[in-house]
Amino acid sequence: MTDVLTRMRAICGAFPEVTERPSHGAPTWFIRDKKTFATLWLDGHHDIDIPHLWCAAPPGGQQELIGSGPETYFRPPYVGHRGWVGVRLVGEIDWAEVAEVLEDAYRTIAPSTLVARFDAGRAGPTSIA
Repeated sequence: MTDVLTRMRAICGAFPEVTERPSHGAPTWFIRDKKTFATLWLDGHHDIDIPHLWCAAPPGGQQELIGSGPETYFRPPYVGHRGWVGVRLVGEIDWAEVAEVLEDAYRTIAPSTLVARFDAGRAGPTSIA
C-alpha cells in the first residue's frame, strides 16, 4: 500500500499549490491548503474494504466514469451527491488513468489561475503518472 500512497503523492504533488494532510484519518490533498480535491482510503472506508480514492469530478464526469467502468468507478458516500467519484485501487492499477482522473479533479476545484499555471508548465498527462 505504500506504493499506492507514493504514486498518489507524486501525481497530486505535480499540481500547483497542492498540500497534503490527514482528514478523517486519511491522506487528503488540498488546493491552497483549503479546498479538497482527493482523499485516499488505503485501508478502505465504511463498507468499502479495499484501497480506493474519492475525488472531485467535472459535471457529468461521475456518471460517465461509472457508466464506462463500473468495476473501477463508483459513487462514494458523503461526497457522491456533489458529483465526486470513487476509484477502486486494486489489481493492476492503470496509473495513467488515475492521473487523468486526478487532473480532472484538480481542474474542477482549482481556480483558473492555477489551472493556467499547470497548463503552462506541463509536459503531458503521462508526465505525472
